[in-house]
Amino acid sequence: MKTLSLSIISASLLAAMASVSTPATAADMKLKHDSEYVIDGKIYGLPEAKVYREDYNGPAVVGDYLTQVPNIAKLDYEGNKTHDVRMDVFSQKIEVAPGVSYSAWTFGGSVPGPVLHVREGDRVIFKMKNRSDEEVTITKPVKNGSPFFQQVQANNYQNNQPVINPMPHSMDFHSGTVAAEDKWRTISPGETIEFEWIANYAGTYMYHCGTSSVLMHTAMGQYGAVVVSPKDGYPTDKDVDHEYVLVQSEHYLEEAAEGNYIYNHGAALDRQPSHVTFNGHVAALSDNPLRANEGDRVRLHVLNAGPSGTSSFHVIGAIFDRVWYEGDPRNEWYGMQTVLLGASNSATIDFIVPEEGIYKLVDHEFADAERGAAGALIAGPRKEK
Repeated sequence: MKTLSLSIISASLLAAMASVSTPATAADMKLKHDSEYVIDGKIYGLPEAKVYREDYNGPAVVGDYLTQVPNIAKLDYEGNKTHDVRMDVFSQKIEVAPGVSYSAWTFGGSVPGPVLHVREGDRVIFKMKNRSDEEVTITKPVKNGSPFFQQVQANNYQNNQPVINPMPHSMDFHSGTVAAEDKWRTISPGETIEFEWIANYAGTYMYHCGTSSVLMHTAMGQYGAVVVSPKDGYPTDKDVDHEYVLVQSEHYLEEAAEGNYIYNHGAALDRQPSHVTFNGHVAALSDNPLRANEGDRVRLHVLNAGPSGTSSFHVIGAIFDRVWYEGDPRNEWYGMQTVLLGASNSATIDFIVPEEGIYKLVDHEFADAERGAAGALIAGPRKEK
């Protein structure tokens, strides 16, 4: 019996070892530049960023996998891909609550900016022109733009209007592993920056402007989400019926004229937001609630963009079946009622819709919920699958 038990243990160990994939080597991976190298299956050593001027006034957001929150693009390709992505920076007058509008600094024209969806191991070739000295319209049809534009035009809940506000800006992708002083450098109005990064780690990541004051640039609206899906997926992928992105953020505004608001840096330093929103507007997910049906598995990629506060994300009437903290499949939790997220933290959350009805989404820090961090998912009757 002892010999049999040892044999069973040995077989189990061998099976477990066989299931652990060996990290890819440089010979296994497609290296593009002489400077690149591989450690633990991840590519590093990308070339220096380029900064130049270009005569470009085309679509401000370009890329097939860029969407407006809460939408997320389906990855309709196998293996890895190189993504050519453009997100220009410019100002827009946007609404964050009924009767409350301000001149926001934006990536792509919305707050938060477009959601980028890629797969672990993908390469992103990124371009950004600082067009803050131009009027850029995002609410009219454009050719060769991303799906983001069609979604904004169909659901313009921020009432976007072009404004001019020349200002230096930059881009900091938390999903990239690069030399920050190179890739995340600040560019002036009229300049374009171009650089590459590799999605080396799965997860849901923040991007934001890294130009000083970072607090001010972020609070003015320069942030968004990158979802990097794991190369081997999550264990429940085949069971997911609906998938959404939710970005929580704080706004620090004071009224300057009737209906027109300006940023209050003192309030931001004191962490006293005027509004806390899901997806950039206090009514974004109540006027346009998420949809599902009884018995569905819903997946939420939740990012707390801050810039300074925490979020205690909760769905009233549901328990989170699986939570992958920061969206990494190795960080798995079960049966959670609330997920605590610091500024720039994220979680990928699965839950089962138990019954037909209305499920309120809230920051369970209720001072934030009363400032606007609330929404809803409406569940219809159960459907046979």
